[in-house]
Amino acid sequence: MTVSAAPPLARPAALTVIVPTRNEAHNIAPLLDRLDAAVPPGLAAEVLFVDDSCDNTPEVIEEMTTRCRLRVTVHHRPRPDGGLGGAVHEGIRRTAAPWIVVMDADLQHPPELAHRLALHGQESGADLVVASRYARGGSRAGLAGGYRAAVSRSSTALTKALFPRALRGISDPMSGFFAVRRDMLTRRPGSGAVLRPLGYKILLELAVRRPPRTVAELPYTFAERHAGRSKSSLREGTRFLRHLLVLRTTSIPRLPRLPRLRFAGHPRALRTAGLPARVTALGLIGLSGFLPNLALLALLTAVTPLHHLAAETLATQAAVLWNFLLAETLLPPPEPSRRRRSGRLAVFAALSNADLAARLPLTALLIAGTGWHPVPATAVLLVLFVATRLLLLERLLYRRT
Repeated sequence: MTVSAAPPLARPAALTVIVPTRNEAHNIAPLLDRLDAAVPPGLAAEVLFVDDSCDNTPEVIEEMTTRCRLRVTVHHRPRPDGGLGGAVHEGIRRTAAPWIVVMDADLQHPPELAHRLALHGQESGADLVVASRYARGGSRAGLAGGYRAAVSRSSTALTKALFPRALRGISDPMSGFFAVRRDMLTRRPGSGAVLRPLGYKILLELAVRRPPRTVAELPYTFAERHAGRSKSSLREGTRFLRHLLVLRTTSIPRLPRLPRLRFAGHPRALRTAGLPARVTALGLIGLSGFLPNLALLALLTAVTPLHHLAAETLATQAAVLWNFLLAETLLPPPEPSRRRRSGRLAVFAALSNADLAARLPLTALLIAGTGWHPVPATAVLLVLFVATRLLLLERLLYRRT
């Protein structure tokens, strides 16, 4: 369902601001008032809401169109396919403006900066302009509590480690506030905007699948939410991790076809497999280590007086040994071996314990912030950290020459 009560623009829109919404009725009026006041009268701009709400958000938007100078349209999706990223993708498909700005409706993204992102891109020649909390002069002050700040920092570090080339020059790849030149999406003949959005990190999807020629950033202060509840959740976090895995294993050009993995009998296919197969194997090996890690952690916290951080340290060592033995069996290093087995174990253990050193303070924050038991808190963070670890292990120990 698409609704537009505002008169059409006298000339084609030069800028479309896409706002994905889900139950944001209380934020619509202040958002549109601030956008209306900020956008210069000479700039042909429109606002497109792509709505997945089950409240009266579409009706509130329709009412606001009568008092806005800007053209305002709402498209209500019958099904929220792809989450917030899917909503943004739908919005991109519905506009032909040369510049597109994506922002949230909760006023944590300052509306006064929206048109400036596009103007900065036009003046600088950049394809992508990111509003960054981490650029000089920016701030993440609106992140509620140490837990959310730690998750944001960890997610950013993980993402940049997985995609160092694609995210070069982007200090805040997790930002949901950015401007993109339409040419960036369509410049390759016949390719179109080939995006597979999943969850709410559409900027990451754009930067990896449709790499910009040039990137610019503008700092901003991430404000407190005006009204409503955050859309961040364990489900969205799981979607994000799944999205990282899909992007990492499908965005590498000119790789051989992934062979069928065989874990019984001959592991020869894995010994000679391309990167996606070996990364997949290491990922499964890492996941198999969850069981001894979490089982021993549960046992130690239940029957010993050990603090949960000490128990997690001991449990990790058991998982490290389990993972190493499986990796050596299924993914032996290139011949001739660059390191003896004892040396490989040392590297394996060092990386795993570096992972542990980064994970322990986050575990403490997560437990303090949510009241969770150490076992589920550890499980969530193990999933978050395993991707970086397995890619480093593949590069250092099991990479084909």
